Amino acid sequence: MRRFCTVSIVILAMALPAFAAKKVQGTATLKDFQPAGTKDKGQKHQMYDLSFDAATKRYTCRTDSDKSTNAADFVVGEQMNYEIDGQKVKIKTPEGKQVECKVVRVEVIPPTPAASTASPTQ
Repeated sequence: MRRFCTVSIVILAMALPAFAAKKVQGTATLKDFQPAGTKDKGQKHQMYDLSFDAATKRYTCRTDSDKSTNAADFVVGEQMNYEIDGQKVKIKTPEGKQVECKVVRVEVIPPTPAASTASPTQ
């Protein structure tokens, strides 16, 4: 029995890094910032959905209703720093304003079509 437990722990310890999410960091332009639904009586604060492009994916994340978010701090079209760790996202503006949110949608950004270099036929 003791040997079984030891073997199980070793296998689990080896498997955990395979499931660990890789952190993704970078700078992006805030694409959208919208209220998420309406505030209920049970919610302390309004939730917001933020959208931005990171590498080859577009992320939408939602703020927590237990934490206050000042919508005026996050201007659509401005640069921001992001850190994605699994489903948790931290967003920070150049002015130092920060918000944490959870991923609610991930979408692949389609590649932009290359400009046609062929000359028109006559």
